[in-house]
Amino acid sequence: MDLLTPDLGLLFWQVVVFLGLFLILRVFAWKPITDSLHERENNIQSALDLAEKTRVEMTALKADNEKLLVQARSEREAILRGAKETADKMVAEARDKAAIEGQRMLEQAREAMQNERQALITQMKKEVVTLSLDIAEKVLRKELSDKPAQEKLVNDLVSNARLN
Repeated sequence: MDLLTPDLGLLFWQVVVFLGLFLILRVFAWKPITDSLHERENNIQSALDLAEKTRVEMTALKADNEKLLVQARSEREAILRGAKETADKMVAEARDKAAIEGQRMLEQAREAMQNERQALITQMKKEVVTLSLDIAEKVLRKELSDKPAQEKLVNDLVSNARLN
């Protein structure tokens, strides 16, 4: 049992060495160790705070991005709607213009046809008159080739002229 019970002198020197070592560590090592631990703790806390701040900023940026996307989509829709309305208006105007132009061309064609018909009728009348005069001339020459026929025609004409 001697081995299990320490000697009083040994116990004294162990306590003295422990206290001396404790004082030396407290004076020279304890403060730098605690300061470095506090500094590390502060660094970790500032990193966590920065991460939280960054997370909040990212959330805000994400919300802003969503708002910008919604706004951009609405602007795109408005632009597309305006472009479609403009295109529809242009198509309608072109259609109306084409219809008016077609109507005008039809009217011109009708007028041209009417003028052509009138010209043909006038030309035919002239030809008929010319032919009639030629025929009448030939008939009159043939019938008036002798003197008694000429006198008879003149008398008939004079008698018809008095009645009118």
